[in-house]
Amino acid sequence: MKALILAGGFGTRLRPLSCTRPKLLFPVAGKPVIDWILQGLSKVGVETAILAVNYMAESFVRYLGPTKFNVGILYSREARPMGTGGPIKMAESLLRDSDMFLVLNGDVLSDLDYRRLIQFHVEKGGLATIALYRVEDPSRYGSVEVDGEGRIMRFVEKPEPGKAPSNLVNAGIYVFNREVLEYIPTGRRVSTEREVFPNLAKDGTLYGYEMKGLWIDIGVPEDYLTANRLLLSKPEVGQIAEGADIDEGAKILPPVHVGRGVEIGEDSVIGPYTSIGEDVYVGKGCRIEGSIIFPGAMIGDHTSIRNAIVGENATIERWVKIESGSLIGDYAEIADGVTITHDVTICPSKRVEESILEIHQVM
Repeated sequence: MKALILAGGFGTRLRPLSCTRPKLLFPVAGKPVIDWILQGLSKVGVETAILAVNYMAESFVRYLGPTKFNVGILYSREARPMGTGGPIKMAESLLRDSDMFLVLNGDVLSDLDYRRLIQFHVEKGGLATIALYRVEDPSRYGSVEVDGEGRIMRFVEKPEPGKAPSNLVNAGIYVFNREVLEYIPTGRRVSTEREVFPNLAKDGTLYGYEMKGLWIDIGVPEDYLTANRLLLSKPEVGQIAEGADIDEGAKILPPVHVGRGVEIGEDSVIGPYTSIGEDVYVGKGCRIEGSIIFPGAMIGDHTSIRNAIVGENATIERWVKIESGSLIGDYAEIADGVTITHDVTICPSKRVEESILEIHQVM
């Protein structure tokens, strides 16, 4: 079976983080998002994954190559962003020999059993099946109304608060029959959620499968950190790589992931729920908790980082305090003694020399 992965993904609040790394290559619990997705597909026997890319395509080719986790990888390239439906139509020639295929949004992590989803789809005999997940606030997602047979009667993308047909939302994972391609216009940007699904629902050929377990849409920083926390909680995930140089006076509070080439200084406390990428330097007396530190970052002595994200090759100098929800972009520099309050975004390659004590974005 084939799976089409839409690599656009990720909400606007995470876009300022990285200028060199596509979002599907962002690390979660020590591995890029795309690795988690491909591993899940490999376990259920998916033979070929088609990656629909329009941004930093060569980064994917260099990282993934022609195969990974025993899944062959093909690339469908867009000259310009084509929405969520356009890339599916553009990959039509690569799907010509598939009567049925999976489609996955690249900003979703889950432990969905794809076999059960596919079995449900076959049993119902529709053209498309959407994996559904029950949430408290459906206003960020596509909400559905289903009948007793699982048929979707109505699909409403990002309903106004209080006006959603249910708390079941589009989980960004689908099974499509080839005929669905006929519902997608050619040569233009298409929204699957606003243009394709409502028409399928109107024709009575769209079904919904309610999934359980892990599901995270990692389009915003807090959800990205939550995904990191949940995956690190799995006993087989958190680890300290061989060759990491951790001072005897440092303390590691699991679960954590510490990558190769990491140095951690005396009296520093790391964790819990923290991922530190390869070749990161952490000085003396630091406290890093509930955070994701991208590869190559430098964290100076006596710095505190809590529930935040620090980009690739960023430099955080001494006695810096970074609070919850803040996002420090690639190659950014935070000077000695600066405090970054909660939910602050520092864009790539910017230097900050004064404290930021209210929600702000430094461009």
